[in-house]
Amino acid sequence: MFTGIVEAVGKIMSVTPQGADENAGVRLEIDAGSLAMDKVGIGDSIAINGACMTVVEKTDRSFKVDVSRESLNKTAGLDRTGEVNLEKALAFGDALGGHLVSGHVDGIGTVREFTPVAESRKLVVEAPAELGKFLAYKGSVAVDGVSLTVNKVNDVGTGCLFSVNLIPHTVDVTALKNLSVGSKVNLEIDLIARYVERMLSDGRQNA
Repeated sequence: MFTGIVEAVGKIMSVTPQGADENAGVRLEIDAGSLAMDKVGIGDSIAINGACMTVVEKTDRSFKVDVSRESLNKTAGLDRTGEVNLEKALAFGDALGGHLVSGHVDGIGTVREFTPVAESRKLVVEAPAELGKFLAYKGSVAVDGVSLTVNKVNDVGTGCLFSVNLIPHTVDVTALKNLSVGSKVNLEIDLIARYVERMLSDGRQNA
């Protein structure tokens, strides 16, 4: 589990295919930035832009993870070099500063607006239509692994538009600063909303 409070901005330095087959995954080498690598071990979980990955190699300044083709197909930003948000998994006794985040990406959103509003930034993302029912005014959502509060929701023909406010601190300490209109982002809906929807349904689920 994670909190959606980014601990460091790292950088994917290399993306190495794990085979010639089109279904092969990749190995990422990531510069850990300011992440405390002395507290990271082989087998530990780290959220990379909101996607939970397992450390398979490490140095004092970097680490490597293997990403399956399925994960690549279901996420954005893990198939190329560039800055990424990093968060280590929660340990018992850690403060829960954001909201409960599992590190399992529910869908890929598209940035529709990223504009200054006074000292802050307004970020508008179009989420897939099937995630719209989980997005609510003043509810929580993780965007590229960052815990954010929804300010507005608007269902549209192609999906669901939601807006969030990014304070200067959030812009400064996360990779969200690199977003622009058209950028793809990883979305994870609020864990509690997921269970509430399940309880309110008829209790059946298609295989």
